[in-house]
Amino acid sequence: MHREHPANDYAGAVGSDGQLVDVREPDEVATGMLPGAIHIPLGDLPHRLGELDRDRRVVLLCRSGGRSTQAAEYLTAVGFGDVVNLTGGMLALDA
Repeated sequence: MHREHPANDYAGAVGSDGQLVDVREPDEVATGMLPGAIHIPLGDLPHRLGELDRDRRVVLLCRSGGRSTQAAEYLTAVGFGDVVNLTGGMLALDA
């Protein structure tokens, strides 16, 4: 099961060894991404699992938290152990 963490403290969720994954679409990330984020659109995630390290925390971000929740549920289902969803997504950062 994944955990929820406030988007405005994304650095605390990622820590020193986490992987920050932005699951928004290309046109959305064109407006900007968080530092250090990896862009893997939600629909591409099943085909790009090899880009993620299962032994490190995966922190997920989208526009509002919905798609990142889906991504978190998926990663947990396929065996990732430390998965965090950033609640509120990019909208929470802009508020």
